[in-house]
Amino acid sequence: MKNLLWLIIGIAAGFAVAHQVNKTQEGKQFFSTIDARAREFGEAVSEGYRRREAELRDAIDAD
Repeated sequence: MKNLLWLIIGIAAGFAVAHQVNKTQEGKQFFSTIDARAREFGEAVSEGYRRREAELRDAIDAD
């Protein structure tokens, strides 16, 4: 239970710090860069999934 409390405190502190950092111009730029990279990664994962799904569908249809 004590570990859960520390986890919750850490998450809350992280959000508070991120909120304060996001108020600065450098912080906004930092989070914008992180957001762009996360979106690129998500798009790459989605694209890979769609390609693999198409390959598997083609393999099923070929049988």
